[in-house]
Amino acid sequence: MRVNTDQRGSRDIVVPLRLYKTVTVFSTLIAVGCVVIGFALLDAATLQVSLVRTFLVDLLGFVGLSPASDVLTGIFAVLGLAIIAFGAGVYVVGTRFRAEGMGNAQDDDAEESTNG
Repeated sequence: MRVNTDQRGSRDIVVPLRLYKTVTVFSTLIAVGCVVIGFALLDAATLQVSLVRTFLVDLLGFVGLSPASDVLTGIFAVLGLAIIAFGAGVYVVGTRFRAEGMGNAQDDDAEESTNG
């Protein structure tokens, strides 16, 4: 594994093809899952009749907790945005990986303009 740094300062991590495929699949899967869960929590924050909100309020009531509606709205909103941001971060880190022999599409455009 090695790190390549280009003229713009971006870093690409060069790994074997099998590891590249694994990182790409799981980072995309985690990012998509985080976006779906995050938006479900944002939905629970904005709708009083959301299925997620109803389930969590019932679950908290079973344990003996009954937080105020405003507190739940704030918690759901912050948690939803945090999960979406986490998923975006995982995806960005996953895009830094390259397999051996893979070039960057932006580098190819620069080479064509200097050769042609």
